Amino acid sequence: MTHPVSQETPRSKCPYLWLSTFLVLACLFHMSSGIDVTVFKAVKEMVALSCGYQIPLAELSTSRIYWQKDNQVVLSITSGVLKVWPEYKNRTFFDSTNNLSLVILNLHLSDEGTYTCVVQKKTDQTYKLEHLRLVALYVRADFPTPSITESGDPSPDIKRITCSSSGGSPKPRLSWLENGEDVKTHNTTISQDHETKMFTITSQLDFNITTDHIFLCSIQYGDFRVSQNFTWHASASEQLPDKQPSWLVTIVVVLVAIIST
Repeated sequence: MTHPVSQETPRSKCPYLWLSTFLVLACLFHMSSGIDVTVFKAVKEMVALSCGYQIPLAELSTSRIYWQKDNQVVLSITSGVLKVWPEYKNRTFFDSTNNLSLVILNLHLSDEGTYTCVVQKKTDQTYKLEHLRLVALYVRADFPTPSITESGDPSPDIKRITCSSSGGSPKPRLSWLENGEDVKTHNTTISQDHETKMFTITSQLDFNITTDHIFLCSIQYGDFRVSQNFTWHASASEQLPDKQPSWLVTIVVVLVAIIST
């Protein structure tokens, strides 16, 4: 990754005329065009969003290049000077040798959104639009394999189990299956952390302990899925011998002793 331009962090209070023009241009483009490229990544990964355009290094000084996320500028190159906005400093880079790519390190869920690349070239004394591209970035956080725990016995023949997983995104959907068919759940809750934006999902299932069961707890988030099995053998509990009273054991031992003498 190369940076053949000088770098500067813009002051947020300084008004830029070119910034106002850029925002208007980007808004008009959003209304009239669709997404050109869709990219899927996971939290903590790196992504290179391609502008799909190449400029000779010698022309960078006479070109303007802007990368914007939704309605916020990420970085700009004007007169050969690279400006990175404070929110993206130290983990966002510009790769002029790879189709003017915007490179983001250590992705966060908040990085998800629509990115716009704008390229303008100087003609006479004015800058004219040369290239536009919209890139949709979707960021996911993988859910860990769910855990299934026993959660008490609502009645003598009924047992309750709980399936849960946390720390993932996008919003998940949980289902219980037995023999490939959906099973009615007792209670399912989904919560989201306000700071991390990660989801936690929990679901309870009641079942009759007098028959064998093999349940599958499946959690789907986007195009991804994690699952866990729970197996119950009714015969194992039924075949366990009853514990004999201690006094009966004592009598048997004494009788055996008497008979042997």
